[in-house]
Amino acid sequence: MIDSADVIRREDRLRQLEMAVTRKLDGLLHGDHQGLVPGGGSEPAESRVYAPGDDVRRMDWNLTARTAVPHVRTTIADRELETWLVIDGSASLDFGTIGCEKRDLALAAAAAFTFLTVRGGNRVAASIFGPEAPRSDGSASMVVPPRSGRPAALALLHRIEQRGRAAGGPSTTLAEALRRIRLTAKRRGLIVLITDLIDQSDWPRELRALALRHEVVVVEVRDPRESNLPAVGLLMLVDPESGQRLEVQTSNPKVRARFAEAAAARQAEHTRKVRATGAAHLVLSTDRDWLTDVVRFVVARRRRR
Repeated sequence: MIDSADVIRREDRLRQLEMAVTRKLDGLLHGDHQGLVPGGGSEPAESRVYAPGDDVRRMDWNLTARTAVPHVRTTIADRELETWLVIDGSASLDFGTIGCEKRDLALAAAAAFTFLTVRGGNRVAASIFGPEAPRSDGSASMVVPPRSGRPAALALLHRIEQRGRAAGGPSTTLAEALRRIRLTAKRRGLIVLITDLIDQSDWPRELRALALRHEVVVVEVRDPRESNLPAVGLLMLVDPESGQRLEVQTSNPKVRARFAEAAAARQAEHTRKVRATGAAHLVLSTDRDWLTDVVRFVVARRRRR
């Protein structure tokens, strides 16, 4: 039986997310796509003098030959953008110690990029990976095909939220999820990967292959307790995915120091791997204002372009 009160709460939550995103970012949404998050597009525009860092594949050789000065072609963004949200559905996102869980943060990020890109006839799709359990339609994984319009965007976010906590069953790795989306997303567009990057598969290789064709943004969700242990005495830690348990004496300052050092090294490695693939990297944390971080990310991307 469907709880009508729960449905109303979900609708109110998504409506609040939409209002927060559109009000905060409405001033950034005007103009062509090349000012927002996606790439410059494929439609030729004017030419300008070459500057260090420009893509040499956009060289305007005719104008360069006439003027003896290197020029590059600028482009006008395609009018219809296809965005794929690739969302981590693993159990490691069922964790949060401040205001929300990482899964709530993932939904907020999905809502932000959905409402950022759904205007102007753009299409948004989603693919959730992680532990796979057969649904009522007989399929094993959740894929929402590309659709345009606000009603379709809200329906997509409803599907993402209803997926809820990770179910049991065989798990899809991050590398497998990226490989699937590379084969599924035929049209060049924007890929937004939302995950905590706690995955041991060879995901950098697949992410690099995906970034060769698409504009890719990696949204990494974190919680501060993944970086620093509190001094609360003997603590039982449980791996949400494997169920493995480990007792840790958090009163020992050396243990907390080693934990913080290992966590900092892991996060630095994540940043290095993402940047090496050519993807953009946005970090959201449960102890910070996620909307402010998204705004700063969008503004920084526009300035660089």
